Amino acid sequence: MIAPEQNARIDDERPIPPQVPRGSLRLQLHRGYDFDAATATVPYLHALGVSHLFASPILAARPGSAHGYDVIDHDRINPELGGEDGLRRLVAALRRHGMGLIVDIVPNHMAIDNGNRRWRDMLEWGRRSPSADFFDIDWDSTDPALRGRVLLPFLGEPYGEALDAGALRLHLDAADGRLHVAYYEHRFPIAAEQYPLLLEAAGMRALAARFRLRGSRPRDALRRAFDDGRAALAAAAGDPGVAKLLQAYDAGTDAGRSRLHELLERQHYRLAWWRSAADQINWRRFFDILELPALRMQDVPVFEAAHATIFRLYAEGLIDGLRIDHVDGLADPRRYCRRLRLRLQQLQAQRPPDAAPGPAYVVVEKILAPRERLARDWLVDGTSGYTFMNEVGALLHDPAGEAALTQLWRTIGGDRGFDEEERRARRYIALELFPAEFNACAHALHTIARSQPRWRDWPLAAVRRVLAELLAHFPVYRTYVDDRGRSAADAAIMREVTAAAMRSCRPGEQALVTLVDRWLGGERPSQAGPAKQRRMRLRAVARFQQLTSRVAAKAVEDTAFYRHGRLLSRNEVGADPAQFSMSAGDFHRAARLRGQRYPRAMLTTATHDHKRGEDVRARLSVLSECPQRWAEAVERWSQRHAPLRQPYRDGVAPDDIDQYMLYQMMVGCWPPTLQPHDADGLAAFAERLWQWQRKAIREAKRHGNWIDPDTQYETHCEHWLRSVLDVRRDGEFPRMVEDFLATIAPAGAAKGLAQTLLRMTVPGVPDLYQGADFWDLSMVDPDNRRAVDFAARDAALAQAGVTSGTAQLERWQDGAIKQRLIARVLGYRARHPALFERGSYRPLRVRGPLSSRMIAFARSLDGQAIVVVVPRFTLGLLDEHRGLRPDAAVLAGSELVLPRPLAQRRWRPVLDDGPAVPTAHGCIALNAALCPWPLALLTTDGREA
Repeated sequence: MIAPEQNARIDDERPIPPQVPRGSLRLQLHRGYDFDAATATVPYLHALGVSHLFASPILAARPGSAHGYDVIDHDRINPELGGEDGLRRLVAALRRHGMGLIVDIVPNHMAIDNGNRRWRDMLEWGRRSPSADFFDIDWDSTDPALRGRVLLPFLGEPYGEALDAGALRLHLDAADGRLHVAYYEHRFPIAAEQYPLLLEAAGMRALAARFRLRGSRPRDALRRAFDDGRAALAAAAGDPGVAKLLQAYDAGTDAGRSRLHELLERQHYRLAWWRSAADQINWRRFFDILELPALRMQDVPVFEAAHATIFRLYAEGLIDGLRIDHVDGLADPRRYCRRLRLRLQQLQAQRPPDAAPGPAYVVVEKILAPRERLARDWLVDGTSGYTFMNEVGALLHDPAGEAALTQLWRTIGGDRGFDEEERRARRYIALELFPAEFNACAHALHTIARSQPRWRDWPLAAVRRVLAELLAHFPVYRTYVDDRGRSAADAAIMREVTAAAMRSCRPGEQALVTLVDRWLGGERPSQAGPAKQRRMRLRAVARFQQLTSRVAAKAVEDTAFYRHGRLLSRNEVGADPAQFSMSAGDFHRAARLRGQRYPRAMLTTATHDHKRGEDVRARLSVLSECPQRWAEAVERWSQRHAPLRQPYRDGVAPDDIDQYMLYQMMVGCWPPTLQPHDADGLAAFAERLWQWQRKAIREAKRHGNWIDPDTQYETHCEHWLRSVLDVRRDGEFPRMVEDFLATIAPAGAAKGLAQTLLRMTVPGVPDLYQGADFWDLSMVDPDNRRAVDFAARDAALAQAGVTSGTAQLERWQDGAIKQRLIARVLGYRARHPALFERGSYRPLRVRGPLSSRMIAFARSLDGQAIVVVVPRFTLGLLDEHRGLRPDAAVLAGSELVLPRPLAQRRWRPVLDDGPAVPTAHGCIALNAALCPWPLALLTTDGREA
């Protein structure tokens, strides 16, 4: 650890990072790409124009973690990343370049691991452990077998079978004197109070006496006695008595097996088969992932302990901002965010003078439904960008193609609209994936019913049916009710939900819908009567709100998105596939509103969680401009590949829906440099596609799922896919795909440039995902977390200084043109930060034949201004012989109309060092503005033309 005075010396000559990020770049850190690797990348990021590195979680995670979201220790920087020394080296490099650091933090959950001291302590001491209330455990379960105990569903077979097979064995860790039951890689610690009993039964009374755990002694005294006893036990590890003790619990004998079972029945946990988790689990977890138990972050001691290291790093000036992972998983996101902001404000005065000035930059990972807004009283800078990703994606889809693509989808077999698919998925997920959480919420509501004579006749079964209907119709991730009741926004949501539930529930249970709505915040919990009633209401509200968010995520993103495939470019995190497109007017309104409410919100078009890379979505959106051509291609390909499909049950494998989605992915992700005769390249591409399709099949849950996969169906699908792309079997099909891509791929690339320019110029802070400075044709994780060749990118950026933009536009396939765009715009933002932080946003009109195909706006502040013009629909816009350069004949007759304050200015291009753009009669001809680029960023210094 560097001493403060040493740190000051190092930082004497460093430029100070900007308070508000001008542009961030997200890096996925892991053992294979650690702090030192990131440090080596800093000069390139600086040259690209990035002001802040945005890092995945940096606290100690499970060994080998590829992402860092499985934190096991809040008190340490991840040693696999290089520990705190490695972090300080990275920060020193960032500071030398005037850059800041944003880190991802995970307040919702930890990971179960042998190295998680808090989880182990909770299992050793039960409710007496300080960690008993650290994790969100229901210690008062309605299941008598779990009252005061934690379900541990980590056995690969039923408990009795594991016991009979001898898979459970009592062991002593000679290094620290701890007893545990081993099950393969798992270590289940023995309860602390059992040590003296076990040792006495083994005749080791002197050693048993060392533990001194009996009586009502203070907790600290008990822990000291336990530590002393463990030290003595470790020293006696070679004693024959210890061997005798372990042998007595050997499950290989009937007596040993019986003793081991009795010992396990006296633990603070109950071992169980993993398949029992969904129905019985009595602790909250991250969605359905058993290894990630949730935390009680609403409790101040938990909050302070989990954030202690992050707060220290912020106070020392090592980090400048935070991204809050899965904020909707918390019991009270609003209170959490406000508490976090207050603590950061308190620490701000301690930061060194060379640290970024002003308040910390804080954004939350939050998916906003259509018409939903992030409450300003959360005191955060905005969300992490999914909202913008949806807006710009919808903007690039041609509404004229919606009807034809909908008809094609229905012909293929998609007879349900997305809304209906979502409702079906919500019911399935609530009852099949989260039955324990669903039951816990229903019991919390039923407890309220039983507490009053006028409500007590409503049975639990009726409460369950009503709850299921409320969840099925829920239009957002969650509400944010607390003891004050509902906000106006939450009240409007619940009116919509209850009205829908009234229509779909049993007529005799409509009155119960009204009651449940009242209990869930329709009546302020603070006005519910005695303290016990208020506690019951708040408990039910918390259960409900945390259930709706997990049901939404798994039902929408991880089920319905894989069932409904009208056009996969609209099936993205944060998007609503039912909304096919967005008008230019609606996009402008959203941008202006963000500029007013959250001008520092993060804007992204690619993340570590996206379903498809940003340029995959851009390319697929071109299909909305040529739906008939696409339908004809699908028909030809389907007929060609019909003999490869295998009869399976009542149909074929792959079925029509899976085949259609795969064709979309094939077209969307096809690398620009992949040649149709490249057998090895096609095989590698087929492998990537197969990894995507297997995940898609299991997420859709139409042919098996992750718990019970339909491996035979999957095998048929894999064989079909690899055969289709086997050039030795059929060399013609890859050429057919290439021919189709010759039309849409350049248009998709132009759209990719359009969304990139919009991300960097509309109100907000642009974030760039690792590798997306070239074309991002990635698939869902883990494909989107593949290693990035930064050396190639560094070389390309250096080459850009001696290569014209025109040349790069014409050989666009290598992605260097996208990098050039990013570097030019970020460089401009660095020179004019105030314009982008506070500048006004004004929509502009395009007049002429291309009026509906373009979107334009101006931003201005104190005499400085920019004009942005980008194409929404690009098919037919480009010169087919000149790469991404627009066709001058197509542009002819269309012009950008400038308002009077801007019409007299002199405008020049930012993307290339070209001459001033001529203005005539308050207009700029698109032929002049879009040359040689298919989009434009123009700037003025305020002087008249």
